[in-house]
Amino acid sequence: MLDSKEFVELSLELNLFFSRIMKEHMIFAEISLPIKESHLILEADNMKISFEGLLKEATELANGNITEEAIESKEFVTPYTLDAEMKLESLFGACINKDITKKQLNLKPIKEAGHHHIEDQVYDLNNRIINLLMDLIKFKEDLLSNVLDCKLATFMYPEMLDHILQEAKFYMELLLDLQERKTSKKDIIEKQLFWNHVMEDHALFIRGYLDLSEKELIKKANEFAELFDKLIKETKEADKKDVKKVTEKNLKATEDLKKFKEDGTKGLLKCEIKAILTPLLADHVLREANRYIRLLKEFLKKDKY
Repeated sequence: MLDSKEFVELSLELNLFFSRIMKEHMIFAEISLPIKESHLILEADNMKISFEGLLKEATELANGNITEEAIESKEFVTPYTLDAEMKLESLFGACINKDITKKQLNLKPIKEAGHHHIEDQVYDLNNRIINLLMDLIKFKEDLLSNVLDCKLATFMYPEMLDHILQEAKFYMELLLDLQERKTSKKDIIEKQLFWNHVMEDHALFIRGYLDLSEKELIKKANEFAELFDKLIKETKEADKKDVKKVTEKNLKATEDLKKFKEDGTKGLLKCEIKAILTPLLADHVLREANRYIRLLKEFLKKDKY
């Protein structure tokens, strides 16, 4: 059973990370849909705005109420997030609340123990996010179904639509556990399998969005996809005594992939890489690697696996 401090910290850190991820999913959806699907573009934009409102609340509550490790991990924002948002606005015309990013760049960690004074506010915020996630999951399921049935065109791969759907469901599961003051029902291996699949998908998406002339980057992205495919198999087969070893291997691979993603984000912002990959999507997947790295390091600090 989580105490007040753990509940507040875990909830706010989860929401700062995943609410931004969810609202960016809607940005990527709206800029990938054809003009004739204006009703879907509007629906995606409205969900983006709703998540921005909740993310703004989470940011205000989080200032002084989350761990220094979470802030320093750069899983909420990176040094490139604001520039990437500005670039996407300039190129596509999608509106982004950049004030949230500016505030998150200045987040302060917890100073004193005890969060009982905001516990009810955090519980209420979690509930409202859960309600919005229900609508978001339905929207993503419909998009994927219509694309697979050839009733809808989009510039997002069907696999990417499934990827963003699974992330929303994962976020929902974690929030529901927190509302019951429980840690996640998923064990260490299950969590690593989820994130390894995410990292593999990222490598494949990057490969697919690079210009065909970027042969070295395509080769590197493919190598990462193959590496994480191998690590998924190894993680599945790991027994209790192998957990630490496989966790260390996952950490090393994710740190290497993070470097690749970070170089890509910087290269795209400087217009040095030819791709249909936006800098914001590159920064988006970089933040996901940053979060996974922090979780893996936390796993390795534990005495029992």
